[in-house]
Amino acid sequence: MASLRDIRKRIRSVKNTRQITKAMKMVSAAKLRKAQDAILAARPYATMLDQIISDLSARSGDDNLSHPLLAARPVKRVELVTLTSDRGLAGGFNSNITRRANRFLYENTNLEAIQLSTVGRKGNDFFRNRGQAVRKDFGGLYQRLNYRAAADVAEELVASFLNGEVDAVHVVYNEFVSAISQKVVVMQLLPLQTLGSDAPASANTALVDFKYEPDRQAVLDRLVPQAVNIKLYRALLESVASEHGARMSAMENATSNASDMIASLTLTYNRTRQAVITKELMEIVSGAEALK
Repeated sequence: MASLRDIRKRIRSVKNTRQITKAMKMVSAAKLRKAQDAILAARPYATMLDQIISDLSARSGDDNLSHPLLAARPVKRVELVTLTSDRGLAGGFNSNITRRANRFLYENTNLEAIQLSTVGRKGNDFFRNRGQAVRKDFGGLYQRLNYRAAADVAEELVASFLNGEVDAVHVVYNEFVSAISQKVVVMQLLPLQTLGSDAPASANTALVDFKYEPDRQAVLDRLVPQAVNIKLYRALLESVASEHGARMSAMENATSNASDMIASLTLTYNRTRQAVITKELMEIVSGAEALK
Protein backbone atom coordinates (compact mmCIF):
# COMPACT_ATOMS: atom_id res chain seq x y z
CA MET A 1 0.00 0.00 0.00
CA ALA A 2 1.30 3.47 -0.87
CA SER A 3 2.25 5.70 2.06
CA LEU A 4 0.38 8.87 2.92
CA ARG A 5 3.32 10.94 1.69
CA ASP A 6 3.30 9.23 -1.71
CA ILE A 7 -0.45 9.79 -2.10
CA ARG A 8 -0.10 13.46 -1.16
CA LYS A 9 2.67 13.91 -3.73
CA ARG A 10 0.50 12.21 -6.36
CA ILE A 11 -2.47 14.46 -5.61
CA ARG A 12 -0.27 17.56 -5.79
CA SER A 13 1.21 16.41 -9.11
CA VAL A 14 -2.22 15.77 -10.64
CA LYS A 15 -3.47 19.17 -9.46
CA ASN A 16 -0.53 20.86 -11.19
CA THR A 17 -1.27 18.92 -14.36
CA ARG A 18 -4.92 19.96 -14.17
CA GLN A 19 -3.91 23.61 -13.97
CA ILE A 20 -1.79 23.23 -17.10
CA THR A 21 -4.49 21.45 -19.11
CA LYS A 22 -7.10 23.99 -18.00
CA ALA A 23 -4.85 26.86 -19.10
CA MET A 24 -4.16 25.17 -22.46
CA LYS A 25 -7.89 24.71 -22.97
CA MET A 26 -8.53 28.41 -22.38
CA VAL A 27 -5.72 29.43 -24.75
CA SER A 28 -7.01 27.10 -27.48
CA ALA A 29 -10.55 28.41 -27.00
CA ALA A 30 -9.35 31.99 -27.51
CA LYS A 31 -7.34 31.05 -30.61
CA LEU A 32 -10.22 28.96 -31.95
CA ARG A 33 -12.54 31.97 -32.01
CA LYS A 34 -10.10 33.93 -34.17
CA ALA A 35 -9.40 30.98 -36.46
CA GLN A 36 -13.10 30.21 -36.80
CA ASP A 37 -13.85 33.78 -37.83
CA ALA A 38 -11.08 33.59 -40.45
CA ILE A 39 -12.35 30.38 -42.03
CA LEU A 40 -15.99 31.50 -42.01
CA ALA A 41 -14.91 34.66 -43.80
CA ALA A 42 -12.84 32.76 -46.39
CA ARG A 43 -15.40 30.10 -47.31
CA PRO A 44 -17.90 32.33 -49.18
CA TYR A 45 -15.16 33.98 -51.24
CA ALA A 46 -13.62 30.63 -52.20
CA THR A 47 -17.03 29.20 -53.13
CA MET A 48 -18.00 32.26 -55.18
CA LEU A 49 -14.68 32.28 -57.03
CA ASP A 50 -15.16 28.63 -57.92
CA GLN A 51 -18.71 29.40 -59.10
CA ILE A 52 -17.49 32.26 -61.31
CA ILE A 53 -14.96 30.00 -63.03
CA SER A 54 -17.64 27.34 -63.53
CA ASP A 55 -20.09 29.84 -64.98
CA LEU A 56 -17.42 31.32 -67.22
CA SER A 57 -16.63 27.90 -68.63
CA ALA A 58 -20.32 27.08 -69.04
CA ARG A 59 -21.00 30.32 -70.96
CA SER A 60 -18.01 29.90 -73.23
CA GLY A 61 -20.02 28.18 -75.95
CA ASP A 62 -17.75 27.47 -78.91
CA ASP A 63 -14.96 29.78 -77.74
CA ASN A 64 -12.89 26.77 -76.60
CA LEU A 65 -11.77 28.41 -73.38
CA SER A 66 -9.00 26.49 -71.66
CA HIS A 67 -6.33 26.83 -69.04
CA PRO A 68 -3.37 24.54 -68.25
CA LEU A 69 -4.41 24.23 -64.61
CA LEU A 70 -7.85 22.95 -65.65
CA ALA A 71 -6.54 20.35 -68.09
CA ALA A 72 -6.73 16.78 -66.82
CA ARG A 73 -4.19 14.27 -68.09
CA PRO A 74 -3.38 10.60 -67.40
CA VAL A 75 -2.23 10.40 -63.79
CA LYS A 76 1.13 8.69 -63.36
CA ARG A 77 2.93 10.88 -60.84
CA VAL A 78 1.17 12.45 -57.86
CA GLU A 79 2.19 14.81 -55.10
CA LEU A 80 0.47 14.47 -51.73
CA VAL A 81 0.59 17.42 -49.33
CA THR A 82 -0.26 16.67 -45.69
CA LEU A 83 -1.37 19.45 -43.33
CA THR A 84 -0.61 18.54 -39.72
CA SER A 85 0.30 20.70 -36.72
CA ASP A 86 3.61 21.75 -35.22
CA ARG A 87 2.56 20.69 -31.72
CA GLY A 88 0.89 17.69 -30.15
CA LEU A 89 -1.66 17.37 -27.33
CA ALA A 90 -4.50 17.68 -29.82
CA GLY A 91 -6.16 14.29 -29.52
CA GLY A 92 -6.37 12.42 -32.82
CA PHE A 93 -5.83 15.51 -34.98
CA ASN A 94 -2.43 14.49 -36.37
CA SER A 95 -2.90 10.72 -36.28
CA ASN A 96 -6.05 10.98 -38.41
CA ILE A 97 -4.10 12.86 -41.10
CA THR A 98 -1.13 10.48 -41.14
CA ARG A 99 -3.44 7.46 -41.18
CA ARG A 100 -5.37 8.86 -44.15
CA ALA A 101 -2.13 9.70 -45.96
CA ASN A 102 -0.87 6.14 -45.49
CA ARG A 103 -4.17 4.86 -46.81
CA PHE A 104 -3.81 7.10 -49.88
CA LEU A 105 -0.32 5.71 -50.51
CA TYR A 106 -1.59 2.14 -50.15
CA GLU A 107 -4.57 2.66 -52.47
CA ASN A 108 -2.43 4.18 -55.24
CA THR A 109 0.47 1.75 -55.43
CA ASN A 110 -0.26 1.33 -59.15
CA LEU A 111 1.06 4.83 -59.90
CA GLU A 112 4.60 5.40 -61.09
CA ALA A 113 5.49 7.69 -58.19
CA ILE A 114 3.91 9.46 -55.23
CA GLN A 115 5.98 12.17 -53.61
CA LEU A 116 5.20 13.68 -50.22
CA SER A 117 5.30 17.26 -49.02
CA THR A 118 4.46 18.24 -45.47
CA VAL A 119 3.17 21.30 -43.69
CA GLY A 120 3.59 20.90 -39.93
CA ARG A 121 6.35 19.31 -37.87
CA LYS A 122 4.27 16.35 -36.67
CA GLY A 123 3.62 15.03 -40.17
CA ASN A 124 7.23 15.52 -41.22
CA ASP A 125 8.52 13.65 -38.16
CA PHE A 126 6.02 10.84 -38.68
CA PHE A 127 7.08 10.05 -42.25
CA ARG A 128 10.82 10.56 -41.70
CA ASN A 129 10.83 8.27 -38.66
CA ARG A 130 9.30 5.54 -40.84
CA GLY A 131 11.78 5.95 -43.65
CA GLN A 132 9.35 7.67 -46.03
CA ALA A 133 11.04 10.22 -48.28
CA VAL A 134 9.65 13.75 -48.00
CA ARG A 135 10.21 15.98 -51.01
CA LYS A 136 9.87 19.21 -49.05
CA ASP A 137 8.76 20.32 -45.62
CA PHE A 138 7.19 23.78 -45.54
CA GLY A 139 8.35 24.42 -42.00
CA GLY A 140 7.21 27.46 -40.03
CA LEU A 141 4.30 28.19 -42.36
CA TYR A 142 1.76 28.40 -39.53
CA GLN A 143 3.80 31.07 -37.74
CA ARG A 144 3.53 33.36 -40.79
CA LEU A 145 0.24 32.12 -42.19
CA ASN A 146 -1.40 34.60 -44.55
CA TYR A 147 -2.58 34.62 -48.15
CA ARG A 148 0.85 35.53 -49.53
CA ALA A 149 2.58 32.66 -47.72
CA ALA A 150 -0.08 30.20 -48.94
CA ALA A 151 0.22 31.59 -52.48
CA ASP A 152 4.00 30.98 -52.45
CA VAL A 153 3.43 27.32 -51.62
CA ALA A 154 0.67 27.03 -54.22
CA GLU A 155 2.85 28.62 -56.90
CA GLU A 156 5.59 26.07 -56.23
CA LEU A 157 3.08 23.23 -56.62
CA VAL A 158 1.67 24.84 -59.78
CA ALA A 159 5.17 25.09 -61.29
CA SER A 160 5.75 21.40 -60.60
CA PHE A 161 2.42 20.57 -62.27
CA LEU A 162 3.03 22.76 -65.34
CA ASN A 163 6.56 21.39 -65.79
CA GLY A 164 5.16 17.87 -65.99
CA GLU A 165 6.90 16.69 -62.82
CA VAL A 166 3.53 15.60 -61.41
CA ASP A 167 0.16 14.96 -63.02
CA ALA A 168 -1.96 15.74 -59.96
CA VAL A 169 -1.63 17.34 -56.54
CA HIS A 170 -3.75 16.28 -53.57
CA VAL A 171 -3.99 17.85 -50.12
CA VAL A 172 -4.92 15.94 -46.96
CA TYR A 173 -6.24 18.09 -44.11
CA ASN A 174 -8.83 18.33 -41.35
CA GLU A 175 -11.91 20.29 -42.35
CA PHE A 176 -13.41 22.32 -39.52
CA VAL A 177 -16.98 21.30 -38.74
CA SER A 178 -17.36 22.50 -35.15
CA ALA A 179 -15.29 22.94 -32.02
CA ILE A 180 -15.66 19.24 -31.23
CA SER A 181 -15.79 17.80 -34.74
CA GLN A 182 -13.31 17.71 -37.62
CA LYS A 183 -13.49 15.77 -40.88
CA VAL A 184 -10.47 14.43 -42.75
CA VAL A 185 -10.60 15.54 -46.40
CA VAL A 186 -8.49 14.58 -49.42
CA MET A 187 -8.81 17.51 -51.83
CA GLN A 188 -7.56 17.53 -55.40
CA LEU A 189 -5.76 20.83 -55.80
CA LEU A 190 -4.44 20.27 -59.33
CA PRO A 191 -5.79 20.01 -61.93
CA LEU A 192 -8.33 22.46 -60.56
CA GLN A 193 -11.83 21.09 -60.19
CA THR A 194 -14.64 23.64 -60.24
CA LEU A 195 -18.26 23.30 -59.16
CA GLY A 196 -19.28 22.55 -62.71
CA SER A 197 -16.67 19.88 -63.40
CA ASP A 198 -19.03 16.95 -62.92
CA ALA A 199 -22.38 18.61 -63.50
CA PRO A 200 -24.01 20.00 -66.66
CA ALA A 201 -24.73 23.70 -66.85
CA SER A 202 -28.22 24.76 -65.84
CA ALA A 203 -30.66 26.37 -68.24
CA ASN A 204 -30.31 29.75 -66.56
CA THR A 205 -26.52 29.61 -66.84
CA ALA A 206 -26.77 28.86 -70.56
CA LEU A 207 -29.18 31.70 -71.27
CA VAL A 208 -27.53 34.52 -69.34
CA ASP A 209 -24.25 35.95 -70.55
CA PHE A 210 -22.08 38.96 -69.78
CA LYS A 211 -19.63 41.16 -71.59
CA TYR A 212 -16.06 40.55 -70.49
CA GLU A 213 -13.24 43.05 -70.61
CA PRO A 214 -10.77 42.44 -72.13
CA ASP A 215 -12.16 38.93 -72.97
CA ARG A 216 -13.21 35.62 -71.42
CA GLN A 217 -9.80 33.99 -71.80
CA ALA A 218 -8.01 36.86 -70.07
CA VAL A 219 -10.46 36.71 -67.17
CA LEU A 220 -10.00 32.94 -66.92
CA ASP A 221 -6.21 33.28 -66.98
CA ARG A 222 -6.42 35.67 -64.06
CA LEU A 223 -8.95 33.78 -61.95
CA VAL A 224 -7.71 30.19 -62.20
CA PRO A 225 -4.30 30.70 -60.51
CA GLN A 226 -6.03 32.80 -57.87
CA ALA A 227 -8.55 30.01 -57.26
CA VAL A 228 -5.70 27.54 -56.68
CA ASN A 229 -4.11 29.89 -54.16
CA ILE A 230 -7.41 30.41 -52.38
CA LYS A 231 -8.09 26.67 -52.21
CA LEU A 232 -4.78 26.00 -50.49
CA TYR A 233 -5.17 29.01 -48.21
CA ARG A 234 -8.63 27.84 -47.20
CA ALA A 235 -7.28 24.33 -46.46
CA LEU A 236 -4.62 25.85 -44.21
CA LEU A 237 -7.22 27.93 -42.37
CA GLU A 238 -9.44 24.87 -41.96
CA SER A 239 -6.48 22.95 -40.54
CA VAL A 240 -5.61 25.70 -38.04
CA ALA A 241 -9.20 25.99 -36.80
CA SER A 242 -9.49 22.20 -36.55
CA GLU A 243 -6.25 22.00 -34.56
CA HIS A 244 -7.42 24.51 -31.96
CA GLY A 245 -10.80 22.78 -31.71
CA ALA A 246 -9.19 19.35 -31.29
CA ARG A 247 -6.74 20.65 -28.67
CA MET A 248 -9.50 22.42 -26.75
CA SER A 249 -11.55 19.22 -26.62
CA ALA A 250 -8.53 17.12 -25.66
CA MET A 251 -7.54 19.48 -22.86
CA GLU A 252 -11.12 19.62 -21.60
CA ASN A 253 -11.17 15.82 -21.39
CA ALA A 254 -7.76 15.81 -19.70
CA THR A 255 -8.95 18.36 -17.12
CA SER A 256 -12.05 16.30 -16.40
CA ASN A 257 -9.98 13.11 -16.04
CA ALA A 258 -7.58 14.89 -13.70
CA SER A 259 -10.47 16.01 -11.50
CA ASP A 260 -11.77 12.44 -11.35
CA MET A 261 -8.31 11.16 -10.47
CA ILE A 262 -7.92 13.75 -7.70
CA ALA A 263 -11.25 12.70 -6.22
CA SER A 264 -10.21 9.04 -6.33
CA LEU A 265 -6.79 9.73 -4.80
CA THR A 266 -8.35 11.89 -2.08
CA LEU A 267 -10.70 9.03 -1.16
CA THR A 268 -7.76 6.61 -1.07
CA TYR A 269 -5.77 9.06 1.07
CA ASN A 270 -8.61 9.38 3.59
CA ARG A 271 -9.08 5.60 3.81
CA THR A 272 -5.36 5.03 4.25
CA ARG A 273 -5.15 7.75 6.89
CA GLN A 274 -8.10 6.25 8.76
CA ALA A 275 -6.48 2.82 8.63
CA VAL A 276 -3.24 4.21 10.06
CA ILE A 277 -5.10 5.98 12.89
CA THR A 278 -7.10 2.84 13.69
CA LYS A 279 -3.92 0.76 13.76
CA GLU A 280 -2.22 3.19 16.15
CA LEU A 281 -5.25 3.23 18.45
CA MET A 282 -5.31 -0.56 18.53
CA GLU A 283 -1.62 -0.64 19.44
CA ILE A 284 -2.18 1.86 22.29
CA VAL A 285 -5.14 -0.12 23.65
CA SER A 286 -3.22 -3.38 23.37
CA GLY A 287 -0.27 -1.88 25.24
CA ALA A 288 -2.52 -0.57 27.99
CA GLU A 289 -4.19 -3.94 28.41
CA ALA A 290 -0.80 -5.65 28.62
CA LEU A 291 0.24 -3.39 31.56
CA LYS A 292 -2.74 -4.40 33.68
